[in-house]
Amino acid sequence: MTERLTLALRVPDDHPAFPGHFPAQPILPGAALLDLIVEALRESLGRAPGALALASAKFLAPVGPGSQLSVTAVQTASGRWRCSAHDACGAKVAQCEFDWGGAA
Repeated sequence: MTERLTLALRVPDDHPAFPGHFPAQPILPGAALLDLIVEALRESLGRAPGALALASAKFLAPVGPGSQLSVTAVQTASGRWRCSAHDACGAKVAQCEFDWGGAA
């Protein structure tokens, strides 16, 4: 079964990654953005992945403190999730694809 979700995501101003990445101009590290996307998806689905395997990820634009993102998540027939994140202006900032093992 194919499922499609649209999730609103706000990057916290006080995210712990910002002070060291980078002090004069904070940018959210890609791994931290992936973590926020997975957490938003987990909350929406009401279940955690049995095992999470990242198939691909591309970070296309910087994401800073307080950024408002819209994440579209589509579950393919094989169960893999394809996600894309767009900023408030509609520009794509990231895309990723992963297997959400044990969550079928």
